[in-house]
Amino acid sequence: MRFGLLGRKLGHSYSPQIHSLLGDYEYPLYEKEPDEIADFMASGEFDGMNVTIPYKETVVPYMSRLSDAAKKIGSVNTVTRLPDGSLYGDNTDYYGFSFLLESAGFDVKGKKVVVLGDGGASKTVVCVCRDKGAKEINVISRRSETDNYENIAKHADADYIINTTPVGMYPNNGERLIDLTLFKGCKGVADLIYNPSKTQFILDAEALKIPAVNGLVMLCAQAVKAAENFTGNKYPESKTLEILSALEKQMKNIVLVGMPGCGKSTAGRLLAEKLQREFIDTDSLITESEGTPIPVIFEEKGEQYFRDCETNAVKTAGKMSGKIIATGGGAILRDENKAALRQNSVVVFLSRDISTLAVDGRPLSQTNKLSEMYKVRQLHYRTVSDMSVEVDSDPEVTVERILKGLEEE
Repeated sequence: MRFGLLGRKLGHSYSPQIHSLLGDYEYPLYEKEPDEIADFMASGEFDGMNVTIPYKETVVPYMSRLSDAAKKIGSVNTVTRLPDGSLYGDNTDYYGFSFLLESAGFDVKGKKVVVLGDGGASKTVVCVCRDKGAKEINVISRRSETDNYENIAKHADADYIINTTPVGMYPNNGERLIDLTLFKGCKGVADLIYNPSKTQFILDAEALKIPAVNGLVMLCAQAVKAAENFTGNKYPESKTLEILSALEKQMKNIVLVGMPGCGKSTAGRLLAEKLQREFIDTDSLITESEGTPIPVIFEEKGEQYFRDCETNAVKTAGKMSGKIIATGGGAILRDENKAALRQNSVVVFLSRDISTLAVDGRPLSQTNKLSEMYKVRQLHYRTVSDMSVEVDSDPEVTVERILKGLEEE
């Protein structure tokens, strides 16, 4: 059986990994230009496929039948070849977004919903929210004269806010569309982006104690529904959550923070070896970009210059996926660095008795009392991290503690 994904640019798709967990079938990527679509749809090259931008509406005329969801939304993201050779079009994004709302505990019935963006994904979100009984749905668009980002404050009473735009998506991490502090009664936000795991929109929500969810659960849920169409199998909801967990583990970095000399690089290299991941050291990124050892940077250009270099290195590493990242001891002192580290990672604080910290080649450790430095930094370490691990003199023991903590996390 030949199933796959149709789109224009598919190099960063996670669909093959998801479908490899759903069935024993081929799942190639069909990258096609617009002028190739007609011949491809007529070729019989596939038994079924998912469809992504920009072809979700393009394929509709080739369908002999449409599901109710596809009819209501006006687009197709799942195509199945019927026994007579004709094509059936479904929109499993409808199911995926419904699953997202339910798994997050977001009840939009009788509530006011603000949807950021008016593209194809927006139509799905609006359709689902309408069917679930939302009292009011407002679509915000740069093109709209009545509901745009300049006058969005008039919707400050929104209960839920859904981002369907690509703003904040890799590689443009850190961008945001709106000021969430305007929405005093907001009960939840959803961002359909899943790379990074936490966009600035979600980080802002977390800072305001607003429940937030990204789009990865929707991606997994719609894929499970598509696989049911392809194979005729039925999967329990637990299958979606199982795939979600596996994909999150694969995508997220593991970031190590802690005092200079606590063993982040040693533990990081060993952890990378055990998990068969690439190891990234932000201090090494600085040395490579500057062509100068860090002590020389401090001596010749000062700490402020070094911190600026460090911020650039942290932002570069923080955009990556699936890496083991060791940071400099002071990387957590800037809020922008904290956000860069938290956006796509599980952050682990390596705690160690300061009397055992190495100081060689560490300018600040040699010129400042470590106890005073730790007093300043410990709150930063604990607030940025998802878990804390006590460092052992044996790196193997430290890594085992990290792995155990990650399983519990």
